[in-house]
Amino acid sequence: MTLINSTIPDRPAIRIFLVEDSPDVRDLLIENLQEIPGIDYAGFSETENDALSRLNQDNYDVLILDIQLKQGNGMSLLQSLARASMQANALKIIFSNNVSNAYRQVGAKLGVEYFFDKSSEFLKLRQFLEHLGAGARQ
Repeated sequence: MTLINSTIPDRPAIRIFLVEDSPDVRDLLIENLQEIPGIDYAGFSETENDALSRLNQDNYDVLILDIQLKQGNGMSLLQSLARASMQANALKIIFSNNVSNAYRQVGAKLGVEYFFDKSSEFLKLRQFLEHLGAGARQ
């Protein structure tokens, strides 16, 4: 009997799209995303309208959104996505300084599964994304 050496192909990298208007925060996120195996940084928008347009053109596995944007806001964007059934399968994460229970409750109704505070939970977000990336390589 002959055994054939077969390998299981890696799962595709997890495609992440950012909706963040702060260049400093966005650059830090991008730098970190590019360091995580199994993660593919796929782009960003800094306004609600641009994000809606870009999210209408392509699908992503994970959306990381801020609430306050240069134009519009992340919650309104989530409402638009829900109404149009866009990005329905994407994991939605809020990464914001606005961490009130009201935002958390509205976010949960709009499909947000994770909510990270920019001022104190960047490391938690990174660890979570590393965990996602590790799953993509298995």
